[in-house]
Amino acid sequence: MAIDKERSSLSGLTEGEALEFHSLFIKSFLLFVVIAIIAHVLVWNWRPWLPGPKGYALLDGVTSVGHAALSLIG
Repeated sequence: MAIDKERSSLSGLTEGEALEFHSLFIKSFLLFVVIAIIAHVLVWNWRPWLPGPKGYALLDGVTSVGHAALSLIG
């Protein structure tokens, strides 16, 4: 078997193939990062990760239900 001078890299890709794969990889990664940033912004607008001074607003209903349940039990 003769060693092909063009395919002497560890991956077995030629220089042109490696550059093409690299550009596709970078474009795909950047698209993923943009989608992730958009998703994080949308989730932050829906429900911020850090609560305000009163805590999370959705917990208000839980405490009122808890008080009602405790009054029924005892």
